[in-house]
Amino acid sequence: MIDDIDRSILDIVQRDARTPNAEIARQVGMAPSATLERLRKLEERGVIRGYAAHVQPEALGLGLLAFVFVRSGDEMGAADETERRLAELPEVLEVHHVAGEDCFLLKVRATDTADLGRLLREAIGAIPSVRSTRTTIVLRTVKADAPLPVFPGERSLAGATERDDG
Repeated sequence: MIDDIDRSILDIVQRDARTPNAEIARQVGMAPSATLERLRKLEERGVIRGYAAHVQPEALGLGLLAFVFVRSGDEMGAADETERRLAELPEVLEVHHVAGEDCFLLKVRATDTADLGRLLREAIGAIPSVRSTRTTIVLRTVKADAPLPVFPGERSLAGATERDDG
């Protein structure tokens, strides 16, 4: 079970994973040793899956972001094989099995439209079960990599957090 202290710790760590344990302890009102034990338990239970740095895609020459809908064949086992092969592509950042007309939604990064075209033709299109793709190119990202709302009913008001305790 995740209590409010665990939720507070998760909120802090999601916003900045480099926050020192002593600072986390100060913010949640606990001893550093108790905070460290809670973090360790959250990691062991898989609630915290890891820690990562957010790298600027343009610094790596990956300025083009696109979402690709993939429709695959209906043959038995096609979905499992298709999702495995899609997930293996390094340009594919996320693979979501979706309901609706399409089977998968991919989030992909490429250097430019020519690189995206190559990915669509030579990598995604080369998967035998892929029947079609539809691509949307992102012009500007307004919000990305947002932390999960750790308190149910949480609302942000001009940077301040308000909890719905009722």
